[in-house]
Amino acid sequence: QSTTVCGTLLCAIAVAHGRPVLTSSHRWQEDTGRDGSSSQPEPTATAPGFSILPPMPGEDSPLRWGGRKYEELPIAHVKATYNNTHIQVTSHQGEYVVRTSCGTEGFKNAKKGTPIAAQTAGISAAVKAAVKGVSFVRVQVKGLGPGRTSAIKGLAMGGLQVVSITDNTPIPHNGCRPRKVRRM
Repeated sequence: QSTTVCGTLLCAIAVAHGRPVLTSSHRWQEDTGRDGSSSQPEPTATAPGFSILPPMPGEDSPLRWGGRKYEELPIAHVKATYNNTHIQVTSHQGEYVVRTSCGTEGFKNAKKGTPIAAQTAGISAAVKAAVKGVSFVRVQVKGLGPGRTSAIKGLAMGGLQVVSITDNTPIPHNGCRPRKVRRM
């Protein structure tokens, strides 16, 4: 067993435990062989058609989820209000697949507006959607309620794979006059 002396505390601890530590400089020296000549060919060009940038709308992309394009994936609409959270899974054309909310899961009154209720509704929606053959979804969130992130966690815990999350919360650009401030 040969060990490399590198003079750092990490190396000393690793040698004491009998585990070799390879830092990037050690790997580079092993790959190039001590004289600097590389044993592996240098990558000259990337794969044809590959781009770091995401595809433009309408442009064909090689990415697939379960054999489907991004535009063909089902959409999970999450509407998070202060009093409830509604989750509806639709096809990419907008056709209904599954619908649930905190109220339909058995939560009453103020408990409907909690993150636990939203997570339970998300798990329920995911299980119902998986029964109907949905495995990958795009998520569109609307609203500022406490169940925003919990509903997405519930969808993932229920067995769906979340591909993207889009926030569609309507934001007024000083549109309607807001309600008067509630005094307690």
